Amino acid sequence: MFKKNKRAESGITLIEANCEITGDLHFSDQLQVNGLVNGNIYAKPGSKATVTVSQKGQVSGEIRVPNVVVNGKVMGDIRADEHVELAAKAEVKGNIYYNSIEMVKGSRAEGQIVLIEDSEGEAAKQSQGNEQEVAEPKPPRAVEKPEEEMTLARSAAAKVKSAVRNKSA
Repeated sequence: MFKKNKRAESGITLIEANCEITGDLHFSDQLQVNGLVNGNIYAKPGSKATVTVSQKGQVSGEIRVPNVVVNGKVMGDIRADEHVELAAKAEVKGNIYYNSIEMVKGSRAEGQIVLIEDSEGEAAKQSQGNEQEVAEPKPPRAVEKPEEEMTLARSAAAKVKSAVRNKSA
């Protein structure tokens, strides 16, 4: 009569503005924080999990989720092995560890912003000695005029000087 679903349902977990949670939160898929979380938020590393702290939301604790979007307040470190987005109203008091980061004008972060070196990223390639050297930019050179143009410029300057002398005499 009823079929068992072998796969866990994916969906959004919502912490509404009138809700306060105390303690650590473990989730998969998506978490929307519109209320208050006093504790750490965790998701499995390497998953597609995303936590979004809305403008009304506040988290007092560490966030360890692959994808993090903040438009509210976070008092604690953020560690995202994929992407961090700080929207215009974001306020973060803590260190941010990221692989990719996006900060919109108006967002604020008090703490260190640190790139995570992942094994498949560019940082790992450089640490293994596979980096390519980039040529230093050269300073701009003065424009060289051909000798004929220089001669014409000198003779024109001499004519102007002699004309000025003749008028003043």
